[in-house]
Amino acid sequence: MPANLSDLERTLWGAADELRANSELKSSEYSVPVLGLIFLRYADFKFAQAHAKLAAHSTSRRTVGKTDYQAQGVLYLPESARFSTLLNLPESADIGKSINDAMRAIEHENEDLKDVLPKTYTRLDKPILVTLLKAFATDALNVEGDAFGRIYEYFLGKFAMTEGQKGGEFFTPTSIVKLIVEIIEPFDGRILDPACGSGGMFVQSAAFVASHRKNIRQISIYGQEKVAETIRLCKMNLAVHGLGGDIKQGVTYYEDLHNSPGRFDFVMANPPFNVDKVDKERLKDDPRFPFGLPKADNANYLWIEIFYSALNPTGRAGFVMANSARTFHNWQTHQ
Repeated sequence: MPANLSDLERTLWGAADELRANSELKSSEYSVPVLGLIFLRYADFKFAQAHAKLAAHSTSRRTVGKTDYQAQGVLYLPESARFSTLLNLPESADIGKSINDAMRAIEHENEDLKDVLPKTYTRLDKPILVTLLKAFATDALNVEGDAFGRIYEYFLGKFAMTEGQKGGEFFTPTSIVKLIVEIIEPFDGRILDPACGSGGMFVQSAAFVASHRKNIRQISIYGQEKVAETIRLCKMNLAVHGLGGDIKQGVTYYEDLHNSPGRFDFVMANPPFNVDKVDKERLKDDPRFPFGLPKADNANYLWIEIFYSALNPTGRAGFVMANSARTFHNWQTHQ
């Protein structure tokens, strides 16, 4: 990883931020396409590495195909979806449509990414797209290590800052996530985040395992999130870190899509604070609430019970919670 990665992050962010300065798009509208291009550049880099390796070991008797790349743990990219193809399009080409088609082609060849990648590039002006493609084509990104993951996380944080409080719905500051991970030490086993946002808890858990020279395949990732767009961010985030997981869409208060009680070794989360109007009638017979339902019209204690009940007998949980959750009198339950 280059020593000047921080400088590279800032340079790339400067190019991406032109979208905000030169378009009428909201941050939430341009953030996903930009993150999609980072994902595409990462996928192209890994594909090129695998291509070179496979070509060096192939024989004239056998044609290298899609399954060979997948066996290397690499997404297969058809010719139309490769970064060099997009860079070399003629000036007359509809670049937005070409990028949309590239994303569809990747999803078609890699079923785990179905309906995940952004396809809104025709909404962006051609000069901005050309600038972004050239910026992300820099040779400085052709490095081993987690440069792409670092840059993706950096961009997530910057986009969250531009969206203010709403950004906290999909991004938890990395320093907080690292603190939780260091405390509960998720070396191996099943990890659940029932409010997973863009997947930072999973990424930092894998980084913690790798930093202790353990195999990241020893952890299994399970997430749930109610917002479809945020799930896409999460799945792309996992992909650029070389990770995969079972991420499902659903409202966690009412849907336990991972059959969680007693199943998990670790639970980590930064849930939404002080949510009211949760329909407790729908929760009465749910085994995730062994201490009963709090009388207060506030979901903080519902979240804490969800975390508690998901743990197996030796499991550990670490989570962010509002200061108001420390107030004992709020923890009165329905009889």
